[in-house]
Amino acid sequence: MSDEEQPDDLIRAVEAVLFAAEEPMTPEAISAHLNGADVRDALRDLQAHYAKRGIHLVERGRRWQFQTAPDLAHLLRPEREQIRRLSRAATEVLAIVAYHEPVSRAEVESIRGVQTAKGTLDVLMEAGWVRIAGRREVAGRPVIYATTPEFLSHFGLSSRRDLPGIAELKAAGLLDPVDEAYDALMGEGDEPSKNSDQSGQLEDKSRSSLEKTDDSA
Repeated sequence: MSDEEQPDDLIRAVEAVLFAAEEPMTPEAISAHLNGADVRDALRDLQAHYAKRGIHLVERGRRWQFQTAPDLAHLLRPEREQIRRLSRAATEVLAIVAYHEPVSRAEVESIRGVQTAKGTLDVLMEAGWVRIAGRREVAGRPVIYATTPEFLSHFGLSSRRDLPGIAELKAAGLLDPVDEAYDALMGEGDEPSKNSDQSGQLEDKSRSSLEKTDDSA
């Protein structure tokens, strides 16, 4: 079917069904809307008709759908800035995962000293900063978590090696006084633990940052 030719009623009907569909459709599902008509030729005609247009008719796994032409997809992904502030609990969990990954929920709770709600990890995974990295090969095989490339990108890190150390945190004045008191309580003669100090830095940084997300049309 060329641009100059007028499509027949079946082609127009198939086009209308696909345009209104909420999800990809099989030929059988399309046919069911059209009194059992054979729609295979109509689908091929429509596919050829849209081949050079801004939207394409494509078949994926025997299901047909309209989609944006690949070379135009970038036009439909405007960058939108959203404010997403993490709770203190979520920020602490994020810091622990970043400095100790891969880490299980029980290990996170051991470091924090309090229970961690499942929703806290869900928030971090929805933000794209934490992912499930597998299971620990111990009794019970607990799920373990790690950070994502999006986490590194958001915080301007090339790798986890770029996470600030204790000296940098102290120089920047980012250590939480509570964390310092905790280190002192654990023993002045021991080397300070990274857990609390580095958690405080990432917490402050997370609170002041804005997450940028891409929305695909």
